[in-house]
Amino acid sequence: QVQLVESGGGLVQAGGSLRLSCVISGRPFGTYGLGWFRQAPGKEREFVAAITYNSDSTTYADSVKGRFTISRDYAQDTLYLQMNSLKPEDTAAYYCAFNWGGVATLGRGDDYWGRGTQVTVSS
Repeated sequence: QVQLVESGGGLVQAGGSLRLSCVISGRPFGTYGLGWFRQAPGKEREFVAAITYNSDSTTYADSVKGRFTISRDYAQDTLYLQMNSLKPEDTAAYYCAFNWGGVATLGRGDDYWGRGTQVTVSS
């Protein structure tokens, strides 16, 4: 059983930075995918970034390219999302996701999700 616990959210001014963490328990083994999604009030959940099980490939939403970086620390079993140059439109609850089918199937069902961490960017 894979469990995900996010942390690191908070209130930050526009232009600032935050680093989100997601601790992954269960020591998954296989060609799975990991990623970050976000959901703002009144909006649908949207994809932010993803990384393959071996960190050889990353994918980003156009809205965060060049500002956000997804990474993985295998020793700590932790997924990170470094967020720089934050904008008010980045305000949302951020969720960590895991899918046994890989990056291509993230967010399409049979995912494991964390409970989320709130990011609020003030203008």
